[in-house]
Amino acid sequence: MGKKTGAHIVWDWNGTLFHDNDAIIGATNAAFAELGLTPITMEQYRAMYCVPVPKFYERLMGRLPTDTEWEVMDATFHRYYTEHRVRCGLTAGAAELLAGWGAAGRSQSILSMYGHDELVPLVRGFGIEAHFMRVDGRVGPSGGSKAEHMVRHLAALGRVDPARVVVIGDAADDAVAARHVGARAVLYTGGSHGRASLEVVGVPVVDTLEEAVGEAERLAA
Repeated sequence: MGKKTGAHIVWDWNGTLFHDNDAIIGATNAAFAELGLTPITMEQYRAMYCVPVPKFYERLMGRLPTDTEWEVMDATFHRYYTEHRVRCGLTAGAAELLAGWGAAGRSQSILSMYGHDELVPLVRGFGIEAHFMRVDGRVGPSGGSKAEHMVRHLAALGRVDPARVVVIGDAADDAVAARHVGARAVLYTGGSHGRASLEVVGVPVVDTLEEAVGEAERLAA
């Protein structure tokens, strides 16, 4: 039994398939307010965001948050985000792209750093769960990198050749995670990072998910 040879996309969720920018910036500013920090704009967020998330806060605060501060900010962020994500929807054209990729006989999955128990019903609620071999969210503490989660995700997929896997996400960490398992990556500018901060990673950077899927097809050929 060898590995499957078909191309496989590992999709990121937040900021990629799920257009939640408004909820993200609102939740970030709600977390900042807990420590009396000045609110930031979406442009500032996209220019400065990084993982692990405490390093992002360090860029804005001039120091790493204490453990207590991190716990308060993290809890506030997730509480606000959960309340406001209901007004967010799929990125334009995402459902059609997912259906088209599957109809061509190719496979796909989701790996997100959003909590698994909340991610799965959210994906199911949009009626797209059947497109994916697996839907994996984060299990354990928030704030870390996706790389080790990607190792477990590909292992759970089974006979999928990492050389034919393309990760599509909106953050530099998606490319880092792809490289960690020997996969390729395409980064999308519509989410948490602006183009300038994505282009330094050295992978294709695109402005639409349609372009991302086209690049994935080319890279996995």
